Amino acid sequence: MALPSPNRLVRVHRFLTHTEAEGPGVRAALWVQGCSRHCQGCFNKESQNHDGGYTRTVDDLVFDILSHREELEGVTFVGGEPFEQAGPLAAIGTECKKSGLSVVTFTGHTYEELVSGQRQDWKALLDVTDLLLDGPFVLAECDTSRPWVGSRNQRFIFLTDRYRGLTERFKHMPNRLEIVVGADGSISLNGLAMPEEIEHARKEMTALGLSLKGTK
Repeated sequence: MALPSPNRLVRVHRFLTHTEAEGPGVRAALWVQGCSRHCQGCFNKESQNHDGGYTRTVDDLVFDILSHREELEGVTFVGGEPFEQAGPLAAIGTECKKSGLSVVTFTGHTYEELVSGQRQDWKALLDVTDLLLDGPFVLAECDTSRPWVGSRNQRFIFLTDRYRGLTERFKHMPNRLEIVVGADGSISLNGLAMPEEIEHARKEMTALGLSLKGTK
């Protein structure tokens, strides 16, 4: 049996078919594994190691997402750094867009860096993205008053008109911190809160003897 092409594989840190903390509406969320930026104070250090996580094929991930098509607003790519796996994510996004789902992509790069990089795989992912949340996390500018982002320098870049109308609502939408109980009894956090709030949640759950996975 032929092995999948490398550009049809994704190194995954975590995957959820349903979340309300990673973009507008109920979304599937794919955290990719691997990030070269290593921002100080990163909310999800466990996703930085390029050798961590596990691999899945583009086709398998598309199948899992579209199996819940009627329940979802879209898919979110987060990390790790999605643009380090831009090619396969663009392929996933393309299939999701064909089914009417939206695509939200997080990145530690700025939009200007991505455009000036003139890389075809980066362009392909930008082309399927409706809403880009750009910029590195800057600890000195930590601010969770806006939804989905953790520091004041990070921006909402509307690459299509799909969410442009939400611009004013963003000012009044709170961040969410979700607690997810896995089938194996493990507990994970996703979404954003102040670092001290996340650390407090970790300590409380650890004290209860719960197995706690990372946040975004």
